[in-house]
Amino acid sequence: MKFSFPGSAFTLATLAGASMLAMSATANADDIGIVVYNAQHESLGVAWAEAFTKETGIKVTLRKGSDMEFANQIVQEGAASPADVFLTENSPAMSLVDGAGLFEPVAADTLAQVPENFRPSNGHWIGVAARSTVFAYDKTKLTEDKLPKSLLDLADPSWKGRWAASPSGADFQAIVSALLALKGEEATTSWLTSMKENFTAYKGNSTAMKAVNAGEVEGAVIYNYYYYGDQAKTGENSKNVALHFFKNEDPGAFVSISGGGVLASSQHKENAQAFLKWLTGKGGQAILRDGTSFEYAVGNGEASNAALPALSDLQYPKVDPATLNSAKVTDLMTAAGLL
Repeated sequence: MKFSFPGSAFTLATLAGASMLAMSATANADDIGIVVYNAQHESLGVAWAEAFTKETGIKVTLRKGSDMEFANQIVQEGAASPADVFLTENSPAMSLVDGAGLFEPVAADTLAQVPENFRPSNGHWIGVAARSTVFAYDKTKLTEDKLPKSLLDLADPSWKGRWAASPSGADFQAIVSALLALKGEEATTSWLTSMKENFTAYKGNSTAMKAVNAGEVEGAVIYNYYYYGDQAKTGENSKNVALHFFKNEDPGAFVSISGGGVLASSQHKENAQAFLKWLTGKGGQAILRDGTSFEYAVGNGEASNAALPALSDLQYPKVDPATLNSAKVTDLMTAAGLL
């Protein structure tokens, strides 16, 4: 049977085929869900994605990479990026993407779920978790009265050969970004130059902590969750380690924000925005509280893991994450011979 129209003819088979194509396209779109470039810890990203999908039915495809690897990739991809959401461990990578104008502003009701100090002032992305800078020290060798009072004290010649860090990682570079924002370029350059003379380089924060535990160095600048994560397992890599929180709004008390943002190029903005809202709401923040990532919850009124000292007690410096400049830090660290 044929249906005739001016200038053309359509069979039922043609109409049926078109209908099937439309249904197929819809099904494929549903199958795609959202694509997340995940630079957060893989286990945390998976836990978030699975719980979000279970609650909302929106599928999440995770791509695994590092902060700056993904940030630079997104900048290169520009409007052609297949990602809908970008998640990081630290905020400088978010600032790099934001500086290229590639983020969609975060929905106002999502921004309202997180305090102002845990998100950039421009509202282009949002904090989803946080971690504190600490000095992990060998408690068999150092007593509290012998600990550095400030991160800046580690530049003193008396600390030569006694402390460690992982300068090539995004974690440490975020700490230097905070130092730059708080103390300026001259002070940061001076500290980095002294650091080159005084410290021992390790690849990775967990490796630096293991070195402290093994007695290779007396202390290391790392993030808090490496210690708590090891303690929650066997404790074999931290049995001789204790944590010193610098407090007093010192650069060494810097709290780094893990960020989340929706790409302006996303073809699934509604679902992407829903994911950010869920991450910063009770569902996503409960995973931080009840899980073993030992990162701080940042949502309004949301509790962190009970093993952690309260975020409100850390006396951390207030830094607008939008001001953290990863490119400048890389230049300064390269000039100092640290990269």
